[in-house]
Amino acid sequence: MQKSAASAGSLPIAPALAESLPDAGPLSLRMAPAMLPPVSGGKEPRPVFLSAQRISGVVNREMMAEDAAELRKAGTVLTADRLTYWPVDDEVEAVGKVRIEQGEDVISGSQGRLKIEDQVGFFDQASYFVKRQSAPAVAAQDGKKSDLPWADVQDESTTGFAAPRVLGIKPGQTRLKSPTKPANELTEARGEAERIDLEGENQYRLTSATYTTCKPGNDDWYLSFSRLKLDYDNEVGTGDDATVHFLGVPILHSPWASFSLNNERKSGFLIPRYGSSSDNGLELVVPYYWNIAPNMDATLESRILSKRGFQLGSGFRYLNTAYGGTYRGEMFGEYLPHDRKTNTDRWGVVLNHSQTQANGFSGTINYSKVSDNDYYTDLSSQITSTSKTQLLQQGVLSYGGGGWWNATANLQSFQTLQPDPKNPVAKPYRLLPQITINARQPDLFSSDSAFFGQYTAFVHPDADKVEGQRVVLQPEVSLPYVTPGWYVVPRIGVNFTQYSLSYPTSANVLPTSISRTLPIVSVDSGMTFERSSNWFGRDYTQTLEPRLFYLSIPYQNQNNIPVFDTALADFNFAQIFADNQFSGWDRINNANQLTAAVASRLIDPSSGSEIMRAMVGEVFYFTDNRVVLPGAQARTTDRKWDKSDLLAAFSGQLLPRLYADAAVQFDINDQRFQRYSLGTRYLPGPGKVLNAGYRYNVDAATPIKEFDISGQWPINARWQAVGRYNYSLINSTPVEIIGGLEYNAGCWALRTIVHRIQTTQADSTTQFFVQLDLTGLSSVGTNPLTVLQRRIPGYTVGQAATDPALAE
Repeated sequence: MQKSAASAGSLPIAPALAESLPDAGPLSLRMAPAMLPPVSGGKEPRPVFLSAQRISGVVNREMMAEDAAELRKAGTVLTADRLTYWPVDDEVEAVGKVRIEQGEDVISGSQGRLKIEDQVGFFDQASYFVKRQSAPAVAAQDGKKSDLPWADVQDESTTGFAAPRVLGIKPGQTRLKSPTKPANELTEARGEAERIDLEGENQYRLTSATYTTCKPGNDDWYLSFSRLKLDYDNEVGTGDDATVHFLGVPILHSPWASFSLNNERKSGFLIPRYGSSSDNGLELVVPYYWNIAPNMDATLESRILSKRGFQLGSGFRYLNTAYGGTYRGEMFGEYLPHDRKTNTDRWGVVLNHSQTQANGFSGTINYSKVSDNDYYTDLSSQITSTSKTQLLQQGVLSYGGGGWWNATANLQSFQTLQPDPKNPVAKPYRLLPQITINARQPDLFSSDSAFFGQYTAFVHPDADKVEGQRVVLQPEVSLPYVTPGWYVVPRIGVNFTQYSLSYPTSANVLPTSISRTLPIVSVDSGMTFERSSNWFGRDYTQTLEPRLFYLSIPYQNQNNIPVFDTALADFNFAQIFADNQFSGWDRINNANQLTAAVASRLIDPSSGSEIMRAMVGEVFYFTDNRVVLPGAQARTTDRKWDKSDLLAAFSGQLLPRLYADAAVQFDINDQRFQRYSLGTRYLPGPGKVLNAGYRYNVDAATPIKEFDISGQWPINARWQAVGRYNYSLINSTPVEIIGGLEYNAGCWALRTIVHRIQTTQADSTTQFFVQLDLTGLSSVGTNPLTVLQRRIPGYTVGQAATDPALAE
């Protein structure tokens, strides 16, 4: 039986279309119910629409459509030169120029066969295009669905070895998560295969296949497999005999591969990283990622260093809820059994744990330890870690549920590394323990009352140092008077400090008990003036904010008090308004002084944002400084003529894309600069930044005279250059050099970076990074993005960059 094209596909018309509708105003089109996708759980079979130049066969038994044949059913459109459809089995066979469209998914081939409702069938000599939208609310963990809240993950290494990522959680979050694409962003993939088997909705099995996320017509990179499974329910791809092809050249092969179809976490081998450095030679890292559960994962790494040997590394992260709060942590370890350059075993461990509870208790554990002084200098995979000298070993327990008071118990020690024998690093005291109590009542009889109490037991790793316990008690009361235009805050307090000391056996007879009591009186005051002004043709609100701070502390000889944790504080705007010029409680300066400062700001009245800020400040002393640290003489270097150096600072936006900042410490009496820093930043647009700066400090323990230039700038539409040059004029040597190029082809990006940094006065380390970033898949090589983002202010990643978690 033959039918004309006009009558082709004449299956029953949906009854809803024949019903008369009441007049509802202007007509509007709507989709026929028969053409809509099936309702979830619905059992009613959907109608089939068949059209062609010629249709023959028996209705409800076998139908054959030829020449421009087309079959439609519930979101599926199948076209071919010839279609044969068996209604009873709901099965169709297609021959010649076959094309099937399901949503935005497309498969084309020479021939195929498909059970339409079951989505089971095959296509020969096929090509495919798959487009999916991420569903961040429900994600899979190795085939298991979960809808627990996610925790954000940031690309941040905490040690020299490969830390997958660092967690950043919010209350109620209990899952680890890689940075994801926006919810409305689509992922695309395409490729070819000798045969594509459909094994149900969202399930594809391919033979002799290729896979790429490049746009059609661009085959700069692709993966080839002997067998490939694409599981879009769990968003996982797995394949055998995987080869990465780049610009037509195979660059990497693996007998088996597993990868995420949407950049989510997935157990399996990650693409190896490679690089080189002057100390370690060629380097190859083969990482395996284990997605244990939605709230925990691990990374295992094998690292081959051509000059040193074979190193194993592992990392484990976890995140969960307990006792009405959350706990999270990460543990890392590395082991190099025999370093060929040092003939020793090398290792490093790190543990970080933090926990909060609903009852107000919280705690942290931070523990780091390495096998030797040169571990980070020799084996760090992050060049910025080579400067580590103090490794924290600390446990903290805090209580903050008291409302107006809180308490903290702290056990703290350090492993002190000595990478440069010419510049020994001082070992800090251990705190075993330190207990601190803070309390404040902001409105107690119209006053602001506060209390600080602390007990510390100091133990030194060397036997020839004095040890002891220190108790500090400091209550204070202030009477703030605040109005919209001005304020005055008088304050009175007393510091009581008690020491119980023990000395080395070789020391002279010294007091074992020392006490110190000092009253502290201050008055803080300020005013705020505002006016409308016009700068650079725009209207702003300009402020003038003068401030006076008076401080009085009597002198007490403290030369017999040992120094456990105290140093001279940095002279800056925060310090000139502080009670003590020392950090720590082992020294409290005498004072009879007045700090005068004035600040001015430009504020955009429409947005409230601050455009510019300028500050000037100085301290006027009415008595000499007589309290000093051991080995220093009572002096008035900064107080000649009864006043300090002048501090000045500026920061702001000079032009729409030009920013500047400056800070100056100027000795008025000697008419010379003690230190200053100048910096500018030009940001004309995304991917464009130029920085320039100069630092000068003659009073530092290590004097500084350095200029620093850095930037990121496109050479043309695809090429981009990055660099930094930090040079010491005192040592006549570069402190740090970064140079690199990035080529962004849209479908992939290639980055090459050279990074040299001065690790000690006589030594430097150089690393070479090469990263091939395959958009939508992963990255091959060593990730330079962390170095660039940290060392080049304003650096932004190009659009071709993938998830930084995958790039690790």
